[in-house]
Amino acid sequence: MDDDQRLRLEQERFVEDVGIYLEEEGFPRMAGRILGWLLICYPPRQSAGELAEALQASRGSISTMTQLLTRIGLIERLGVPGERQDYFQIRPDAGTYLLREEFRILRTGREILERGRSLMDGQAPENRRRLEEFIDFYAFFEREWPDLLERWERERERRASDAQPRGEPLPEAAGGDRG
Repeated sequence: MDDDQRLRLEQERFVEDVGIYLEEEGFPRMAGRILGWLLICYPPRQSAGELAEALQASRGSISTMTQLLTRIGLIERLGVPGERQDYFQIRPDAGTYLLREEFRILRTGREILERGRSLMDGQAPENRRRLEEFIDFYAFFEREWPDLLERWERERERRASDAQPRGEPLPEAAGGDRG
């Protein structure tokens, strides 16, 4: 087995591992495989046809899963002037976007749970404890999440500035052309 074959085998393992990981988190495995490929492929922007070929998947499956990944904010769809096809790439701020969405989910969950308090009026404390613990859990993370997000954003900026020569745009701001 030559080096190119070994690299391709390792890429396939990585892509499959990301697929399995996301499947365990409740997503379709193909969504994870697409995400895994977009994390390591070159060029970083891939057409639906390139994704289908690289992942040995149908274009229909690629279409459905790229729509899902776009909707949840992990990838973005890009048009290229003069080309009739769209390209997909990892959203540059995907981590920050996911943290913001998690915060929204936590807040909504806590608000729903808070409404359950009135349903427990007159109940024994041990009966209320289940609900109160969930409310406390959500409230704790809702309080802590903004600080965590702010720390991540500072870390991301620090890493980006350390990796870039002064005066150069960050990769996500550069736009640039494909390839």
